[in-house]
Amino acid sequence: MSNDTGAFGLKPIRMRDGTPWNGAVEKCYVSPLYATAIYIGMAVQRETETDNVDATGEHMSVEVVDSLSSGVWYGVVVGIEPVQTNLNLNYIPASTGGYVYVAVGANVVFLARGDGGASTVSLDIGYNAPMVATAAGTAATGVCGWHLAQASIAVTQTLPLTILRVHQKEDNVAGVNALYEVVLNTGWPTLAGGDYLAVAST
Repeated sequence: MSNDTGAFGLKPIRMRDGTPWNGAVEKCYVSPLYATAIYIGMAVQRETETDNVDATGEHMSVEVVDSLSSGVWYGVVVGIEPVQTNLNLNYIPASTGGYVYVAVGANVVFLARGDGGASTVSLDIGYNAPMVATAAGTAATGVCGWHLAQASIAVTQTLPLTILRVHQKEDNVAGVNALYEVVLNTGWPTLAGGDYLAVAST
């Protein structure tokens, strides 16, 4: 049986201790000066450009992560605030601004689909991994086109994701395009060096 190939970025499914993810999110600000579209499933980082931060100071200001293989990730976009002039809009187009709802925290477990660059092996569990932008996103659905980069799974502490296991689902098998359960390894407010060492099995 082959796995599906469709990308969706990162999707919260539960907490690290096994309890359900209760939908808790943080409302974050995106500046109208920010010239990159933001889709559901994308990881974001803190916005530090002075002109792009929320002038009221009431919300964390965010932007798409600079790198899919490094840096401090703040969280993952799971929704956008509806735009009253266009209720069909499912994402934030470039240079428009708005608000996104972000799942924040190193204890949130996310689902990610492998890109098919390599086959999953048992030794991958506990290793770290980057994402890869197969596509930016789809305007019709508002969902991003990022995969987990299977060929780049490694014992490298600075990679942004730590693999917990292959997702247990009837139509998901270890191999190319497998679904993984992951946590943010370099999630804010940790250092970019990562929380999880990803020690090799012996």
